[in-house]
Amino acid sequence: MRLATWNVNSVKARLPRLLEWLAEVKPDIVCLQETKCSVAAFPAAEVGALGYAAAAHGDGRWNGVAILSRVGLDEVTPSFPGEPGFGDLDGVGAARPEARAIGATCGGIRVWSLYAPNGRTVDSPHYAYKLAWFAALRDALAAELGSPLVACGDYNVAPTDADVWDPALFAGSTHVTPAERQALTELRALGLHDVVPTPMKGPHPFTYWDYRAGMFHQNKGMRIDLVYASADVAGRVRAAYVDREARKGKGPSDHAPIVVDLGP
Repeated sequence: MRLATWNVNSVKARLPRLLEWLAEVKPDIVCLQETKCSVAAFPAAEVGALGYAAAAHGDGRWNGVAILSRVGLDEVTPSFPGEPGFGDLDGVGAARPEARAIGATCGGIRVWSLYAPNGRTVDSPHYAYKLAWFAALRDALAAELGSPLVACGDYNVAPTDADVWDPALFAGSTHVTPAERQALTELRALGLHDVVPTPMKGPHPFTYWDYRAGMFHQNKGMRIDLVYASADVAGRVRAAYVDREARKGKGPSDHAPIVVDLGP
């Protein structure tokens, strides 16, 4: 089974590239983030022509997540239990959760496509929201462990200093703060394993590069797209890589997909 995750940064803008990539790479399960479209506008027919069932969660211009599957798409869950919305930091407010998570059971694996809040700056309420979102995610995933589980997507956190191109440059910024990294540590403490892509050749497997100033060509990137898997899934991993080719060419996303091959 081949599983992939990709922040496409607008599924409408990236649709020709996405369809070409699906036809070439042939993943069985694909988690998409930052689709930036409503459920009604999601291109289910187009991906369906390639054999994929689609489940989408989105409300328009911002955020948005989806799961595509050729191996079944059952028990679809938009949002996870207890997921806060922005402004609902105590978990009891009325703020509606943003379209940042969708789960489904595909080929016997419970799969979550996740798009964590950015956090903006450490003195911003968006940062507090990000930490509250991760705390709720931890509780939701803890309740699902005991069966095969994969929680993948754009976590907007670089797990270690090795996962940013210049740690000194990022000091004091979001994506690398101790509190954000602790949130990832607490997810792994549940028994989830970070499936780190192995470079097929060349540099560290970053997954995101800013569009500006030739960052991709200089490999000034970050590893913020992650695949977290329960032990029974992690033990099946036969290969994992970042598809840098998908970041090249005209009109790419600023993220590259991660592809994970699972054995029986």
